[in-house]
Amino acid sequence: MSEQAPNEARVIPLRPPAGRPPATRPGRTRPASERPRTAAPQTVAPATAAPTTAAPATALGPPRPAATPQAPAAAPREPLWRDLVGDVLRRERLAQERTLKDVADAARISMPYLSEVERGRKEASSEVLAAAAHALGLGLGDLLSLAQGELVRLTSRRVPGGSRGRTGAPYDGLCLAA
Repeated sequence: MSEQAPNEARVIPLRPPAGRPPATRPGRTRPASERPRTAAPQTVAPATAAPTTAAPATALGPPRPAATPQAPAAAPREPLWRDLVGDVLRRERLAQERTLKDVADAARISMPYLSEVERGRKEASSEVLAAAAHALGLGLGDLLSLAQGELVRLTSRRVPGGSRGRTGAPYDGLCLAA
């Protein structure tokens, strides 16, 4: 068990004191004769410090976080809706050989914003999506249907057996909630 009280925080200087050589890169250790001698760590008692589960400090550096059991490899994450919609918008725009400026002007939205929507950086409102879809000659339902088809295509590859969901239900509809 650590000699520190559970509610005390350690103060670790960010820079070595003047006159000491800088530490080497992580993963490389110096021979014991070349290692700087460290003073005992100073402690400060904060008002609301939670007990830590970190391993105690060693002469080689700050305390290491307590080992956490490794979780089994998680299944690949499903794609985000904004990424799917952005991909569909960009694919349709490029298929029509139109510039970003042309579509943004027709949709009456800024070109940088449309670019961010296409790249999945912004979660566009339904009004913006409808305007962009109409500028491309699509209805909002067409845009969402294409994005839903892309979602089904991407997720059916990841799930063993090709089922579309956890229950394996044959429903292939689109459901949006506000």
